Amino acid sequence: MNQLEAIIFDVDGTIADTEELHRQAFNRAFAEFTIPWEWNPTLYESLLEISGGRERINHYMRAELAKGPAEILTPDLIKLVHARKTEIYAELLRAGQLKLRPGVARLLGEARAAGIRLALATSSARSNLDTLLDLNLPPGWRRWFSAIETCDSVPEKKPSPAVYLAALRALGVAAANCVAIEDTVNGLGAASAAGIVAVITTHTYTRSHRFDGAALVVDSLGEPAQPCEVSGGSLDGEACVSVAALRRLVAAATLPAPAVRRAASA
Repeated sequence: MNQLEAIIFDVDGTIADTEELHRQAFNRAFAEFTIPWEWNPTLYESLLEISGGRERINHYMRAELAKGPAEILTPDLIKLVHARKTEIYAELLRAGQLKLRPGVARLLGEARAAGIRLALATSSARSNLDTLLDLNLPPGWRRWFSAIETCDSVPEKKPSPAVYLAALRALGVAAANCVAIEDTVNGLGAASAAGIVAVITTHTYTRSHRFDGAALVVDSLGEPAQPCEVSGGSLDGEACVSVAALRRLVAAATLPAPAVRRAASA
């Protein structure tokens, strides 16, 4: 029977509900570069199917070009726009003091107290991660994590399992003994392809999505006084996602070994 040894957290949308700030930052960057685009919430929800900011811009440009004459951004311009978007996002974080989602700080503390190793695996930039957690965790939080993998260390984006495989190598833990905490279909696909049990915490932009294959789907990690709502799987009556609940999920998991081997050798 597999035993929980590590928890790997996604960042955007999972640790904090950042996606609306990202949307606003994209739009402000477009305006500064006089690009006539504005991504509304409905459009942005569909664009979240594309992992990575530069990739999202390029995807949208190509979709617009397929409809007819449209704005053409060179790779260099896309890079500049995205860099400015990252700066604006950091400014919005500092101005608004975006908080961690319910249950995140609690689960991090429980895991550390129980000797469960922690890691971060995200398709976002390391600077985005650092700004968010510097504002919301105590100094020295970097020492809490045995692995921190971002698009700066692993360029291949989710749903590729690459960032999770890198985290597993750094942790030195078997995939079957880990849990991934995610918020998107791409994140679920990445974790599953790496052979890792996935818990999905939905939010405004993903609560209507299907998460087939997730071990558990909740609207947050929850707090004892602020229970989470379960829409897939079971917490066996618990009010929130705890280390004990994650232990049960790992012990009960039956991920197909051949798929794990293929992902590991990719």
